[in-house]
Amino acid sequence: MIRVTDIAYVRFRAPDLDQMENFLVEFGLGRAAREGDTLYMRGSDPRPFCHVTEKGDAGFAGIGFYAETPDDLARLASSEGAAVEDSPMPGGGKILRLTDPDGVSVDVIAGQTSPEALPVLRHLRHNDGETKNRIGAPLRIGARPSQVKRLGHCVLNVTDFRRSESWYKSRLGLVTSDEIELAPGAPLGAFLRCDRGSIHVDHHTLFLVGTGSRGFNHAAFEVANLDDLMAGHDHLQKAGRRHEWGVGRHILGSQVFDYWRDPWGHTVEHWTDGDLFNNETPPNVRGLDDLIGNQWGPPAPPSMGS
Repeated sequence: MIRVTDIAYVRFRAPDLDQMENFLVEFGLGRAAREGDTLYMRGSDPRPFCHVTEKGDAGFAGIGFYAETPDDLARLASSEGAAVEDSPMPGGGKILRLTDPDGVSVDVIAGQTSPEALPVLRHLRHNDGETKNRIGAPLRIGARPSQVKRLGHCVLNVTDFRRSESWYKSRLGLVTSDEIELAPGAPLGAFLRCDRGSIHVDHHTLFLVGTGSRGFNHAAFEVANLDDLMAGHDHLQKAGRRHEWGVGRHILGSQVFDYWRDPWGHTVEHWTDGDLFNNETPPNVRGLDDLIGNQWGPPAPPSMGS
């Protein structure tokens, strides 16, 4: 077993790369590279890319995770009977290609060359009822897309939750933050996070939902802050993009969320202000109401997750 450090990217197929790029720019990503029939998009964090689109029939194509070192890839490859290759993607490095129990392509990468971080324009100071950080100056947001920093997590619908959970935990070292039960002793799925010991990480990097059928549920991208998320909401709304759910604050993970659909119906989320856990945080078991409920905001639509 190795312990991955974070999610790296999600991969899709689409028949029109220009149309996908136009949407993703409005969503808050920027082009990292376009090589042949493949489009790579990045956020402001110093990572080569976080969203990949290959030209073809529309659909979900896979997911990638970061390993700490190429040696980790070699150890995992040895246990899987697979081979580590040179990555042909931006940033280079090494890549190990695996397939999960439902046939989803899972890449593990290490040793990439990182680009410089991109500037984030909204470094905002806020006043609240207790603390006044902004004195003698107005707050001006400005009309523009959200500023996506990075990919934060992916949610997959799986045919057999326990089988998929075992596969990802035993190979990538993921651990449970919250397991979801339909009833006592009847698990539906679990929010899994990276295990980095005492280092705090996102509440979840991967969420597996035992729907009985395999498929992509959604991918979530962190933005600069709450005002940035709201400005992006207005920008996408004015651009006529399809809104799915939000704005609200989740119960599990605590993120402020806003969900949209890309031109081919894949759900992508803006989020900010999520929980950070480490090895001092024990796993919890929660019910369905905590999963689909929120602390404030509109209820989830019936189409969410499909």
